[in-house]
Amino acid sequence: MTRTATRRRETGETSVEVSVNLDGSGNNEIATGIPFFDHMLDQVGRHGGLDLTIRAEGDLAIDTHHTVEDVSITLGETIREALGDKAGITRFSSGRYPLDEALIDIALDLSGRPFVFWDVPMPECLPLGDPAFDPQLAEHAVSSLATSAAMTLHVELIRGTNVHHIVEAVFKGLGRSIRAAVAVTDDRGVPSTKGTL
Repeated sequence: MTRTATRRRETGETSVEVSVNLDGSGNNEIATGIPFFDHMLDQVGRHGGLDLTIRAEGDLAIDTHHTVEDVSITLGETIREALGDKAGITRFSSGRYPLDEALIDIALDLSGRPFVFWDVPMPECLPLGDPAFDPQLAEHAVSSLATSAAMTLHVELIRGTNVHHIVEAVFKGLGRSIRAAVAVTDDRGVPSTKGTL
């Protein structure tokens, strides 16, 4: 079974193309024009065991919001397509993910019902990188990805003071959670009493 997909998104603000292999080895080619965001997406791929190819062009002269949003939406849609009917997947995952002083708690369900709970207050911080990635965009990126992938996702900051560490722990933890949830571990079909997810 090949669990791959490619999707494109064209708007008046961005042009995005994303390819995903759910059974990859963390090999990523990512170019959004936002170096810090590229680094975070690479964390998702590497820790998620995903092969990601992401190319985006956007109106970065205005700000980075549109590009972050459209890349995240497209990545979520591509993951959802690659999952197919979800037969045999683990479906659920949860864990706590540290990065130095920062600790993030994540619970994920590939339920087919998009819902995001986010409780990750950010300490005051200047935007990261150039072009700038506003740390407040982390919530929008994760929420857009999860909603487009039809995930139920809870993300909570347990502790942390360094914004870079907090944001990176979120994306690493999201990658690990996706990896665990998409793993094929059962041959009894779709893991739902409804018979579909």
